Parts: sequence; C-alpha cells; structure tokens
Amino acid sequence: MKRSFPSGHEKRKRKQPQSELQEQQADMSAASCLLSEDQFLCSICLDVFTDPVSTPCGHNFCKNCINEHWNSNDHYLCPMCKKAFNTRPELQINTLFSEVVSQFRQEAQQKASSSSSEQQAAKPGEVPCDVCTGTKLKALKSCLVCLTSYCETHLEPHLTKSGLKRHQLINPVENLEDRMCMKHDKPLELFCKTDQTCVCMLCSVLDHKTHDFVPLKEEYEGKKAELGKTEAEIQEMIQKRRLKIQEIKHSVDLSKEAADREKAEGVQVFTALMKSVERGKKKIINSINKKQKKTEKQAEDFIKELEQEISELKKRSSEVEKLSHSEDHLHLLLNFPSLKAAPPTKDWTEVSVHPSYEGTVVKALAQLKETCSKQMKKLFEAELKRVQQYAVDVTLDPDTAHPDLILSDDGKQVYDSDVTKNLPDNPERFSDCVNVLGKQSLSSGRFYFEVQVKEKTDWDLGVARESINRKGDITVIPEEGYWTIGLANGNEYEAVDDPPVRLSLKSQPQKVGVFVDYEEGLVSFYDVDASALIYSFTGCSFTEKLYPYFSPSLNDGGKNSAPLIICPVNQTE
Repeated sequence: MKRSFPSGHEKRKRKQPQSELQEQQADMSAASCLLSEDQFLCSICLDVFTDPVSTPCGHNFCKNCINEHWNSNDHYLCPMCKKAFNTRPELQINTLFSEVVSQFRQEAQQKASSSSSEQQAAKPGEVPCDVCTGTKLKALKSCLVCLTSYCETHLEPHLTKSGLKRHQLINPVENLEDRMCMKHDKPLELFCKTDQTCVCMLCSVLDHKTHDFVPLKEEYEGKKAELGKTEAEIQEMIQKRRLKIQEIKHSVDLSKEAADREKAEGVQVFTALMKSVERGKKKIINSINKKQKKTEKQAEDFIKELEQEISELKKRSSEVEKLSHSEDHLHLLLNFPSLKAAPPTKDWTEVSVHPSYEGTVVKALAQLKETCSKQMKKLFEAELKRVQQYAVDVTLDPDTAHPDLILSDDGKQVYDSDVTKNLPDNPERFSDCVNVLGKQSLSSGRFYFEVQVKEKTDWDLGVARESINRKGDITVIPEEGYWTIGLANGNEYEAVDDPPVRLSLKSQPQKVGVFVDYEEGLVSFYDVDASALIYSFTGCSFTEKLYPYFSPSLNDGGKNSAPLIICPVNQTE
C-alpha cells in the first residue's frame, strides 16, 4: 500500500498556529529593534502611537489624534502630506503595524522600568518627576515651555525630538506655574527695571509699555554679580565672626588663667591669714596660761607663808596657854615679857591675788588687724596693677565743655576760669554745670584712666552715659546716668549716690584711678599713690556708651583754681 504525505502547503498550514506565529513575533521584535523611536511617534501628539490607524494616503496616526484633528477642522486633510478628501475618510487598522507598535511600547516600558530601577527616587527636598505614575523619580530638568519636570527617562524626548529640542530646560525647580504670568498665562521672559518685577511679553506692550525692560538673562547676570558681592561680604562677615569666636575663646582661656591666678592668690592670702589667726590663737592661749601659772605660783607662795605663820602662832598660843595656867609666880613673871611681845607676822590686809587677763584678746586682735591690713594692701596693689593694664589714652572733648572751663591744648587739663566764653550751644555741651566729658567711649570690655586732683578743694570724677541731660540743673546720681565720687570743702569725700555715701579715707588722694568693667557692671575708684580702693559701684546696668566725666568745680575765688590733670598711667611691675 502506497503511503501518502501531506504537501508542503499542508505542512506549513498545520504548523501555522505555533511556528509561524512565533516567526512573525520574532520578525516584529527584530523590526522594532531596527526601527528608531521617531518611526513610532504620532506626528500630532509627538508621542508613541496609541491605537494606530491609517488614512487612505497611507500615513499612520493615533486614532484619537486624527479624529480630534478632523473634528476641529472644516476640511479633511492629511496632517502629513496635506492630501484633501471630499468626505471624511474611513480609517483602517494596520494589524501588523499595531502589533509592532505594541511590541515597541512594551519594550520601551521595560526599558523605562529597568532605567527607573537604576535611577534614584526623589528624596524630601528634591524635585520629583511630574510624569512618573508610580514611584516619583528625581527630576533632572524642568521645561519652562511644558511647565513640567522630567526624570532621566521622561526627559529623553526633549533631548532627541526636533520639536522639543527648542524648549528651554533648566535645573529642576518646583512650582513651575510661578514662572507664568498670572494675568496673561505667558512665560515670564523680561524684567521690568521700572517696577523691579518679572513680566511676560504681553505685559511689556500692554501694562508696562513705557517702562524700561531687559531680558531676564541680562538682569540675572547683574543680580548674580550683586549676589557674588553679597556672598563675598557674607564670607567676610563669617570670617570676622570666626575670628571673634577665636577671640572670645582666647578671652575665656585668659579668664581661666586669671581665675586660677586669683584663686591661687586668694588661697595664699587666706592661708596666711589662717596661719596668722592660728598663731595669734596659740599666742593668746600661751599668754593666758603663763599668767595663770604665775598667779597660781604667787597664791601658792602666799598660802605657804601664811601656813608657816599660822604654825608659829599656834606654837606661841600653846606657850601662852601653858604659862597662863602656871602657879609658879617667879616663872610666869620671868617669861611673860617674851610672850607678851608682838609675834613676828606681816600685815596681810593689802595682800591679794588678782589675775590680769584684760587686753590680751584686744591686743591679739589688733595684731591680727595689722596683719590683715598688710595683706589687704598687697591685694590692692596687685589689683591696681591688673586694672592699670586696661589704661586708655583719654582726652577732653571741647564740644562738651561748659563755656567757663579752660582746656589745655593737648586736652589733658581743665579748670574753671570764672569767665564765660561765647561758644555755640550745641546739644553735647553742658550749659549750667562746669562739666566736660572725654572723647573716648566704652560700650563693652574694660577701661582705666588716672586723674591728678592735687591742691584742689572741690572736684568730681567718674563716668557718664551718652544720653545724660546736659542742659540746666543736673542731678549727678546713677539713676540719671552718672557714677562718680567727689571732694567738697577740702576734706569731705563722698560717693555721689542717692543718698550720698560719706567716705572715710586715711589720707587725701593726690591721684585718682577710675576703672570700668562694662559687662560686670562695675565702676571702681582708687587712691593710686596709696594703692587703696576708695569706692566701688557694683551691680550697675549699662546699656549704652559710657564717657569719662570730669568736673573741676567752681574756681571759688582762686581757692580751687588747680586743674584736673589726666595723667599717663605708670604700669609698674
């Protein structure tokens, strides 16, 4: 029996469902690989075809795109070749082309997915891609035409398509709608120098037509240059503040060193005082004990002597008693004279024991006080040396001087002349009180200066704040902005407070030192020659500039004609 074989046609027909379909898919995949993305873009929407259809002239469009195009026009023209149709053409679906487009879209999505996995998701503070539907990737650029931000994948059309290449891309920014004119819905492309604002092209011909305009880029360059200058100024400010930080840290280090020295000195002083007190205590105890022993020895001697006399008196008493009972007349008469004589005893009436401790403690305290005074003097000498390190070169300000005052040419001396000069009554000048301020001011830190007050009977010295009243009668107290001490009537010293504080000084100062610690709120006065503290204002609250204050007081018919003299500070080691 002859065997029959199917023809070639029949063989191919039977394997069509599997092999031939696979071949077609392979052919389409290969075709999609060979074709560029431009060939899969609709010329209307410039995106990959969606439901592609063909016109009778053979061109492909998205079904929705071509329908909307023809719906919005009176004539049916092909957007590609401009061929006109009398009636609306019937659109054909190219099955093979649709499958190729579908395959291309699928591969593009896979590629985008693979690319997305390599790209970074937008972090807080970063601009996200506006096109990503799932995880928002970090945008690489923003388009000022599309008002959209794109990640690397979605940015590709703007880099490859001729129509999109003309769009202006910038580094990614948020709120792209802010770059559109609110009134005309056009991009802000110009800068109105008249109104100092960004405007669109329509604004320049409608609302700002007489104004001065420049392109944004030109204004940008100018502002960028200003920002560069500002940045340089900021960096300079930063540097200054860094230097100030170093200065403050250095000050802290110096302060710590000073604190350590002060503690060491304090420990040394108080240790010496404690030793002195301990020595004084031992000395007074020894002295009292010595006196007590002396008293006890004296009492013991008196008692011994008295007991001896009592013994002798008892013996005599026995002899007297025995003789008095004798019946021998001759014996009594012969011995009576010797017994009748007074016994050899002294008068004890004025004899007494008086312990003498009075003044012992007082003397010890007087010695301790003398020791403390010596230590205090050493401390004040050391303190004066420290404050003298902050000496400033103070000169008198003639614009503040009362018209009766005479200032030396070098601005270092001042006295009252009793003659009023014709000077302009500027706001800084004292009008009624014979006062003058120094030119130098202090708004932080410390300063020190010295003034000779020799041969004067009245004067005031100190510091005053900038806003003090300088016209009419003046109340020189801290509440009014003055921190001063003064001399009146040749021997009455006081700190000018409310009420005044009378100062009792061992000697009359010939040279007075004035020290101010602004942050500490301290104003101290020193007798320079005696190295003694005269008075301190503490707990002051300074909020404005302080100036050295001088009042030589009235001439008083020549009795107080000596000048106040600002002296150079002799910083002795």
